[in-house]
Parts: sequence; structure tokens; C-alpha cells
Amino acid sequence: MGLTGQTSASGPSGPRTGVPDADLRAENGDGGAIDKLALNAISDIADYWKGQYAKTFPGTFTPVTRFISWDATAPRARAVDFCRSSTYQEVNAAYCSVDQTIGWDRGTLLPELVKKFGQLAVVMVLAHEYGHSVQAQAKLNGFFTSSVVREQQADCFAGVFLRSVAEGNSRHFTLNTTDGLNGVLAAVISFRDREPGASQDEHGTAFERVTAVQMGYTDGTTACKGITRSELQKRRGTLPTSFQPGDKAKQLPVDQPDLTLVAQSLARTYPIQPEPAYDYTGLTRTCPNVTATQPVSYCPSTNVIGTDVPALAKRAVAGDNGDLFSAMVGGDYNAFVVFVSRYMLAVQQARKLSITGAGTAGLRAACFSGVYSTQLSRPGSDLQLSATDLDAAISGLLLDGLAAADVNGALVPSGFVRLEAFRTGVLDGEDACLKAYR
Repeated sequence: MGLTGQTSASGPSGPRTGVPDADLRAENGDGGAIDKLALNAISDIADYWKGQYAKTFPGTFTPVTRFISWDATAPRARAVDFCRSSTYQEVNAAYCSVDQTIGWDRGTLLPELVKKFGQLAVVMVLAHEYGHSVQAQAKLNGFFTSSVVREQQADCFAGVFLRSVAEGNSRHFTLNTTDGLNGVLAAVISFRDREPGASQDEHGTAFERVTAVQMGYTDGTTACKGITRSELQKRRGTLPTSFQPGDKAKQLPVDQPDLTLVAQSLARTYPIQPEPAYDYTGLTRTCPNVTATQPVSYCPSTNVIGTDVPALAKRAVAGDNGDLFSAMVGGDYNAFVVFVSRYMLAVQQARKLSITGAGTAGLRAACFSGVYSTQLSRPGSDLQLSATDLDAAISGLLLDGLAAADVNGALVPSGFVRLEAFRTGVLDGEDACLKAYR
């Protein structure tokens, strides 16, 4: 299963060869590769909105014409001002509403994004910043509109432009919908609020930011226009959006007793007969006609879920290791969601659904896991979802996709599609899963 209407699932991603650089200039720029990458991106983004803005919004679109580049590693004496503030050690990219400029750090931020996630990550970041210009011109928000609503709209506008790139409509860039788009989404996750609710300048959890990008990519500009405070509140529902006292201490150790708790919770939430048995001594390696999946496997012939507990527990402690940007979100739910997804294969077998097929059984497993995750956020749930649990789940789904594997470990190659399946379950429920992944 893949994304419809795209030019290539596995073609090139990055700058097109043989295309002249944009005729734009950044103040304080050095004329190097990073500034050229940024200006080429901005040129294509401006071209897109020149042609598309009036289809959704009243009035005339005015492109941003002033750009400022700086080097966050430069000494204070060489720092320039951007948006009335010094750029000394400012590792950032931003749109300044005071004077309608876009600025970026060419010394640390953009090179690090290219190194970790590819050149299209820079395009995504600048499409987001340009989105702030679009929302300002469209007068989408008032003075008291929260920062997270503004940031969700900008993420959505970035998704709209990325769809255009994937469809081959960008002069300077191409984007495939497997590793190319996966890299872009990894960059989105890396910009999550690390401690949700801790800052007035809220940008959103990784789950929320990915959701907004996918809304724009899938549903277009109208979806971005529809992101308001009430829409976001409805989308959030009972999902946790900020750290509560003791949340970090409540992380479970991912051992047999706690996996047993999860199994009991699954049995109450998704009861099936006969219930699967659990083997915590390792994988079900002797299961006929099935390739066991690491670190949790489901054997349909014996109805047993086998778990390599130490291997599964490693997912909980994996994290960003202090990296400036990382798409790896550690935490117990990075591990538990894989365990949950294997139970969801047992659910499918009990319902006489196929448990083979990456685009059907695998995505249903991810989608049903999303449904269960939402149940954990409801009042009275014995196990409670924390603010970063969904971030941990989508991090794993993007980076290795194990929670979206079928019984043999087959995966759809598009991380976008895997994340969309999980998100569908979280936000839209089981009926949507059954309708989308038949």
C-alpha cells in the first residue's frame, strides 16, 4: 500500500540536477551551499503559493522578499540582528511578523538537518516558516490565538507544499514517498516539544506535529484553514497534552510483570476467544509457515504471543542521547506498542481477518494499536497514557515500523502510511481502521 497521486515511491529525493539556482539573495549570506539550498526552497515555496493562495483565501498573495542568513557559531561581534534580536548562538529558523522576513542559521541548524535527515528537511522547515506568512496574509488568527494553533497551521501548510513536491511540481526539488518522505517526517518528530505543556511557546507533541503535516499533505489547504482552537481541542479529546506530576516516574520497566499488566488490559479492552497465551522466554520460533518477528512474535497455529523481553526492553531506553535533533523517542510505550500490535494480530485472526499482507493486516495492527492507545487516555483506565507515549509510538513506527508489521514481519515501506494508520486508530476509531485497511 502506498500514497496515491505521487510521482515515485522510490525515485530520487533532493535537489534536481542541472536546474539554475533561484535569483534570490539573503542578507549576511555567504553564498554557500546551505544558503543556496534555502533560497531555492523559498523560491519554489513562493511559486507554489502564488498559484494556489487565491484558490482558498481572499485577496492577493504577497511573497516574502527579505531573507537573513546567519552563522550561530560566529563570534558575538559578527552576529546580526533578526526580528529585533541578536542572532548570536541562535540555532533557529523563523518567520518574523514584525518586518515579514524569513531567517535561518546556516552554521548549525540547517547543516545538521541535512546531515541527519536529508536536504528535504530544510525544505520542510522553510515551508513551515513560509506558512506563517500565509496564515498572516489570510488573517486566520487573532491576537489571542495560541501558539500551538499557529504552529499546527504552519506544519499543515508545510505538508501542503510537500505534496506538491512529491507530485513533481517543484522546480528545484524531488521527493519520493518512502525514504525521502520518511526523512522529512523524522525531522518533524525531532522538532517536537520535548516537555509538552512546559512552555508558553507551544509547538505541539510529535504526534500533533506529524498529524498536522499529514492533514496538509492529504487534505490540502482547506484542512489547514480549519485548524482552530476548537478543532485542536476536539482532536486532542482525552489525549494527554502536558506532563502531569509524576509522569516520568510512572514509566514502566518493560519486564514480564508489566507486560502481563498490558496483556490483561488488552484482554479487557479487546476481548477475544480463545485468548492468546503468552511466552516470555523468547520468540515463537517453531511456528509453522510463519517468519517470527523480533522482538515480539505471534504464532497463529498455537495462538501464542512470544516475547524476547530483554530485546523489547531496549526500545524503552533508546532515546536521543542528548542529540540536538533526534527522531528517536524513548519510553516504555515505544516497546509496549509493538507488544500491543502482535495482540492485534490475534484479534484479527479471531475475527477471521487475514493476518498476512503489509498493506492490510500490518496496517490494521497499527491502526487497532492506535485505538487501544486512545482507550488508555480515558478516565478510569488502569494503565494511563502519558504526554509522550504517542510520540514514542510514532517514533518507532517511523524508524523501524515493527508495530505495523504483518505476522511475517512484512512492512509497507512508507513511514507516512504507517504513521497514518496508527493516527487513524487514535483519532477516528476502529470502524475507520476496518474501512481504510481492507
